[in-house]
Amino acid sequence: MSAATATATATEHYRPVVFSCFFLFFAVAASGQVTPRVFTHADTLRGSNTTQRSWWDASFYDLHVKVNPADSSISGDNAITYRIIKPGREMQIDLQMPLVVDSIVQDGLELSARRDGNAFFVTMIAPQKAGTKKTISVYYHGKPTAAVRPPWDGGFVWALDSLARKWIVTANEGLGASVWWPNKDLLSDEPDSQRIAVTVPDSLYDVSNGRLRSTTPSSDGTTTYEWFVVNPINNYDVAVNAGHYAHFGDAYQGEKGPLSLDFYPLDYHLDTAKKQFQQVKPMLQCFENWFGPYPWYEDGYKLVETPHLGMEHQSAVAYGNHYKNGYLGRDRSATGRGLQWDFIIIHESAHEWWGNSITMKDQADMWIHESFATYAEGLYTECQQGKRAGAEYTIGQRKIVRNDKPIIGAYGVNDEGSGDMYDKGANMLHTIRQLVDDDARWRGILRGLNKSYYHQTVTGKQVEDYMSRQSGLNLSKVFDQYLRTTKIPTLEYKIERQKLSYRWANVVRGFAMPIKVTTATDRFGWIRPTENWKSVALKLNRPEDFSVDENFYANARDILKPVADSTTARKVQ
Repeated sequence: MSAATATATATEHYRPVVFSCFFLFFAVAASGQVTPRVFTHADTLRGSNTTQRSWWDASFYDLHVKVNPADSSISGDNAITYRIIKPGREMQIDLQMPLVVDSIVQDGLELSARRDGNAFFVTMIAPQKAGTKKTISVYYHGKPTAAVRPPWDGGFVWALDSLARKWIVTANEGLGASVWWPNKDLLSDEPDSQRIAVTVPDSLYDVSNGRLRSTTPSSDGTTTYEWFVVNPINNYDVAVNAGHYAHFGDAYQGEKGPLSLDFYPLDYHLDTAKKQFQQVKPMLQCFENWFGPYPWYEDGYKLVETPHLGMEHQSAVAYGNHYKNGYLGRDRSATGRGLQWDFIIIHESAHEWWGNSITMKDQADMWIHESFATYAEGLYTECQQGKRAGAEYTIGQRKIVRNDKPIIGAYGVNDEGSGDMYDKGANMLHTIRQLVDDDARWRGILRGLNKSYYHQTVTGKQVEDYMSRQSGLNLSKVFDQYLRTTKIPTLEYKIERQKLSYRWANVVRGFAMPIKVTTATDRFGWIRPTENWKSVALKLNRPEDFSVDENFYANARDILKPVADSTTARKVQ
């Protein structure tokens, strides 16, 4: 998901929030070990499908919010239309403190509610009949949590541009959409469509998701911008972007026909943006080839400048990379490959497929978003600079991997797991591509995921099983190894005369991933290690000619040498 502010200090520990990555829930002790997060009652209310959530399904959000820069407050209402799955008497609606609910109304009657932290439990009066639809409206106001270091800490951003003019945006992936508007803040339930009407002072222009339907000035010196999303949308993707924007447009001839492109830089960045944003078309061409059609043709594609680094806000991607290539001018892979393209344009746009169209049901499975979006960076490098360059870029990211804790977090408590979901996850996918050993089939798997789970919320298990099914390989142990442990597989080996003996170590039980090694000088061949010793004949001019294909994310150790060595040019953890 997303990225860092202009004041971010280093790319070595890139922590995107959309890109979506918050590291707020774990502390690293001096020993390098992670102190586990202690989950609370509030975590369960936020992250689980409670009894008060499970009986209804969000269908449409009609959100109206007025932004008041003078005192950093907001006020508004959200009319929630929902399908009744089964009869219910109490409804959970989420709105985070310190925001205040003024009233909750259904069928002209005000309903009572009890507050439990950031959740309101509303007592229903009218019968809730299964199979029908009803609407409930929540009116609220207050000063929403202000983001201190967006986008990672989340909330409202009350910023100034370089001319000291108001610049107000939202970025709230990990914290949740309920930090500024009332909704069912559960990842597995997305509305089918949504209206976003934002009222701001006349001097500002608001850009939100979807398409602009109307602009309505008022006599009180404000203007309301009504945006409409005709597709399902993640709650955290809904965004306010209010600033002194210029606008220019274009069109991309894509797999589903013409796609509108709209760009909203700050007015004084217009000329610079017209040059930098030319990267959008080749990005779309590359990603449509690998992943299938852009998922939101009806809502268009927008790139909107923001005071924070970036976020994958659906159909309105937030951009704050200062019009530089790389990640704020740096290459996270340290190969130079990443300096040929703008990190935020590429990574955050990849989330339109991985995260926005295919969405995790639970925060624990955020790797579905971030592993694939980070892997997409390598694929774009491949589209731009060739297959070898794409592989070099992804392999170069291995040195950033911390192996502090498993990539998959705890379920039902809004827990993200390790930030290794980015670079380690991307290298896992790059390794699986080698196992598939057929680029046409691999492309078919990536496109097939986007077709089979188009506009859906999914579990990580669904993605894992689909990839095993479509590849014809049992990848379960590969996923277990890289997603559920902090272990990097180690190929232990010894070469005696012209015989190679080998086995897997530091692996989950039953791990038997094939791997390519030099079975003859200057030639790779497959071996199929298990945890038991095996052997194969070699044809090497000298033992030093032996190596492991660096495209596989694994370590290697010659047990006849006193010190472990790496078979790759870039040592991995």
